[in-house]
Parts: sequence; structure tokens; C-alpha cells
Amino acid sequence: MHREKVARAFSLGMICLSALLTASCTSLAVNALSGVLAGSGSGGNVFTSDDDPELVGDALPFALKTYEALLAADPKNAALALATGSAFVSYAFAYVQVPADELPPDAVDQQIAMRARAKKLFLRAREYVLRGLEIRRPGFRAALDGKGAVEALRLTRREDVDYLYWAGAAWLAAFSADPFDFSITVTVPRAVALLEQVEAWDDGYGRGAVHELFISFHGSAPPDLGGSEEKARQDFTRAVELSQGLSAGPYVALASSVSVKDQNEAEYRDLLTKALEVDPDAVPGQRLTNIINQRRARWMLDHADRFFLEGQASE
Repeated sequence: MHREKVARAFSLGMICLSALLTASCTSLAVNALSGVLAGSGSGGNVFTSDDDPELVGDALPFALKTYEALLAADPKNAALALATGSAFVSYAFAYVQVPADELPPDAVDQQIAMRARAKKLFLRAREYVLRGLEIRRPGFRAALDGKGAVEALRLTRREDVDYLYWAGAAWLAAFSADPFDFSITVTVPRAVALLEQVEAWDDGYGRGAVHELFISFHGSAPPDLGGSEEKARQDFTRAVELSQGLSAGPYVALASSVSVKDQNEAEYRDLLTKALEVDPDAVPGQRLTNIINQRRARWMLDHADRFFLEGQASE
């Protein structure tokens, strides 16, 4: 029923845009779309429940521009701002950053260009989500940029968790895409604060989505930014517990951060094997994410020699 509702809403938006009909049609499409596409990290939608990453990858660019067009028609629609931002994060990670990471070693220039594009998309996503928060909580952005996250978060409420999660996720993703951009690095504590607030209000948000993000962050960031192997492993344990072992993400995150840093190939292979054992259909709302993470796990196993010192990676 939910899938059909999303399909009808999306089709209505397409008709209104392509036909350039009246403002009332645009408003109707905006209201229909924003209500079904701005769900939480665990609910899923017509995109995240799909089992064909290529189909979704081909559809998302047009969908992203559709969201932006509808948001331009109704700039005060906070839910649509959230839907737009979260979609940009998902697209940039799955279809720009991950492919960049998997380029051959001699494609350095192409990798740099793709990671730069990913960073731009992540920052674009962050701005959309923060716009939604500002609409809901006037003064939030000024407080965040001026006095900092603590003061800004005083303006938020528990029902803002989706906005805080996606803003924080986009922020950390931009940092991950270019950790040498000092203008982003100095603001990372604000992103962490947003995500820690989500964790404080709802530790199980998105079946462990915050903990999964923190596995990579704590496992990869320098100590002065909050990096800690102990914290990364604690987040891993909690993420697996909350997802009931039905998410491939925590296994891939720990393998690609802590296991590689420790040069622990045995753990690396064990974690990626467990990621491949996850049933993508067990949680329909996270089907696409699991499939993409499992593809990443297979690639990491096939290219273990890239992550370990010569002679340590097994054939």
C-alpha cells in the first residue's frame, strides 16, 4: 500500500512538472510527495526497498531535480527539504563516492574529480536538510553557525530526529570525501553533536543507523576529532544488536576502517564474509542499502591487496 502511494504521488509530480500546469497542481504534487518521501532512516521508500541498484541509479538524477523543482515552488516545505537532502546523500554515496573508491589505482585524476563531486553533493544535501530545520525551528542555523551546536540543539525537539540525522550524515560524508578540507574539518564536531543528539533521543534510530555512521567515523578520524578504535568497536556491537544482524553495513564499516588500520586481514575477511551472509530481503526498507553494501564487500574481498601491505593479503 505504501509503495503504491509513493508511486501515485511521484507520478502526479511528474505530470504536473512536465505539463507546466497551474500553481494548484504544483502545490498538490509537493504536498503528496513530501509526506511520503521524507520518512525516517528505517522506514524505507520506493527507492530504498528496490532490489535493482542500476535502476535506482538511473532514476535518481531525474528524481533529484524533480525534488529541487518542487522545493523551488514551495520553499517553506520542511518535509520536502528533508526528502531532497536525504536523496542527495544517498545518491552521492552509492553512485559517486563508492564508484570513485573502486577505480583502479592508475585512475587518480578521475578519482579526485569524482570525490570532489561527491563532496559538493554532500554539502548540497546538508544545506537542504538544514534549511528544513530552519523552517521548523527559526534561528537554528544562526545559532549553529554562531554559538555552536549546543545552543542550536536547544531549539530542537525529539520530532526533529530525521533532520538531525540526515544533516549529520551529509556533513560527515563531506568530511569523508575530502578530509583535507580544513573548512569542513573544523566544523566536524557540530555534525557529531547533531548525531549524538539523535542517539540520545533514540538510540535505536534506523535500526542502528547512527551507530553505523559512528563505526566509520570513530574508526577513521584522528584522535583529536574523536577517533577511537574502542568507540568504533562499541558502535559496531550496538549496530549489529539493533539491526539484529540483518544489516551488512556495520560489517563493511568496521572492516574498511578498523581492520584495515590494524592490518588485521583475518578480521577483515571474516567481517566481509558475514556481510555477504545477510539476507537483503529480511528488511525490505533497507534492501537496496544491503545490496549495495554487499557489492562493496565482494569488491573489498576481491581487492584485499589494496588494503594490506604487500605479502599480507591472501590470494
